[in-house]
Amino acid sequence: MEAVPARARAYVASAALAALLCLLPLPAVHTSWGAVALLAALYAGCERLARSRLAAISYPAGTFYPVLLAGAFLLPAPAAALVALPGALLSRVEQRPVLLRRIWRAAQLVLAVWTAARVHRALGGRAAVAAGDLPDALGPAGAAVLAFCLVLTLLDGGVRALAERVPVRRAWRGLLSRSLAPVAVHGLAGLMTAVLWCSPYGPVAALLVLLPMRVSWWAFAQYHRERAAHQATIRALVQAVDIKDGYTRGHSERVGHASMMIARELGMDDERVEVIRFAGILHDVGKLGVPTRILTKDGPLTPDERRVIELHPEYGHEMVRGISFLGEARAAVLHHHERLDGTGYPYGLVGGQIPESARVVAVADAFDAMTSTRSYRRARPVEAALEELQRCAGGQFDPRMVAALVRALGRYGWRPAVTADDVHAPGAPPPGPPVPSRPGAHR
Repeated sequence: MEAVPARARAYVASAALAALLCLLPLPAVHTSWGAVALLAALYAGCERLARSRLAAISYPAGTFYPVLLAGAFLLPAPAAALVALPGALLSRVEQRPVLLRRIWRAAQLVLAVWTAARVHRALGGRAAVAAGDLPDALGPAGAAVLAFCLVLTLLDGGVRALAERVPVRRAWRGLLSRSLAPVAVHGLAGLMTAVLWCSPYGPVAALLVLLPMRVSWWAFAQYHRERAAHQATIRALVQAVDIKDGYTRGHSERVGHASMMIARELGMDDERVEVIRFAGILHDVGKLGVPTRILTKDGPLTPDERRVIELHPEYGHEMVRGISFLGEARAAVLHHHERLDGTGYPYGLVGGQIPESARVVAVADAFDAMTSTRSYRRARPVEAALEELQRCAGGQFDPRMVAALVRALGRYGWRPAVTADDVHAPGAPPPGPPVPSRPGAHR
């Protein structure tokens, strides 16, 4: 989102204008401004803490939804929406454009909290909270949490479609189902906070409800530390391959990107898309087990040397088989050189016997090999590479995967990248951004 399209900027501006309209009635609102200030300061402090450099990881905004939802259960809609504003505008932002991202986050939260507060009030939730009647307060609170999630989902899907150019039919897929359960837990904590706030014990007791959320914050941090460790493991393996075989430097990342494009086009959910990307990145990790003299040989390979090269999928599978988070990516590492007609290696699998992830990576691998410049030949144009893939579809490649890549490239385009060797090749273009490449292209 570095270069944000004009239509995405217009979308953010529209959301910000709608949020401003939600806040306009504030001067006429009769409420406890001390409660508004306390909740706003609490939310802003929590957000700053969550994004502090002292934290071991970078938390996503919204870790402290209980504070916002407590405001929605306690305050009139404009005042509740105001609670989110300082924290959203002052929160730490790692990516550019910083101001646009802050405005977008503030608009999202203002609209979501305002809607939740209106739904809660319309269903009589305010009276139940004020009376301390928790059973009667559960229904309106649940409806408010659902409204909160729906607004965030609708806005997030729209920005994915406009700024990240995700196809409309997939922009909203899975967003609501993934967010509803955790936000429901936050909503319950927010409801308990609101009920205690209105009790004789007052705000101090209410804030104690947020202590268990500190435990969930810690668990969330552990999850992200583990995920960061996964990414570091993959980076280390890929860097080791690039160092050993500079001839295909950058190849792994490009194949991962192309594999991800195919998986998304096939409608796979986000978690599986990520696994397929890992598969593309790690498909050639087995080259670490192949002698460097063979990988870097300038002349034709002898039959014995080719047999050694063809062992790299098995070497790779042995290396990653114990990494549980890779899931089906391990099968792709082993089988990405199989062919539908059974003439591939290492096991000569036929058709549907080849795992789907391996069939995705095979197409991504082949495409990059054809569209990347090598020391012995120049890159083919994208159109020529796609024609070759289509010609080989049904024999070497899965036609579904080829068609998915053609559609994805038609939608997003393609900018071929060069490898480290291209810098020294006569007439080679300057290095460009990474692009998907194909595994198993050897000199």
